[in-house]
Amino acid sequence: MIFDQAKNLDFYRSLGIEGRYAKAVDWLKSQDLKNLENGKYEIDGKMVYANVMTYTTVAWEDAKFEAHKDYTDIQYIIEGKETMTYAPKDALKENVPYNPEKDVVFYDNSNPGLPVTVGAGEFMIFNPWDGHKPKAAAGEPGQVKKVVVKICEK
Repeated sequence: MIFDQAKNLDFYRSLGIEGRYAKAVDWLKSQDLKNLENGKYEIDGKMVYANVMTYTTVAWEDAKFEAHKDYTDIQYIIEGKETMTYAPKDALKENVPYNPEKDVVFYDNSNPGLPVTVGAGEFMIFNPWDGHKPKAAAGEPGQVKKVVVKICEK
């Protein structure tokens, strides 16, 4: 798990395999993120793509821990703020089995994890071994616009 600010994105260009992080960083830096429409954006086919979404955050108890086997997430807040909670997936109790088509497994909320308030221009990176719980309110529920860049790790 990594928490950082947009001004430091270039540091992450050399991570991962086959230049996939560089493609993700270059895409994030080249877009007018505030004006992107919600939806999926292909960056490098299934190897690197982005999902832009707008939603209202929910109470921490109503958010869900999740993890992925094949993809790393760069969860970048464009507008608003939310609490993203981290816990090693080995420290979480599975409650919805892994779905290979969606590359996601869900866990219960019995682990309090490490909550981080992430605001506009900040991001977290969650690797396949990182359990994470996005979409939780940072205080009162509020609207968030976010892009999740998915980087294939296979």
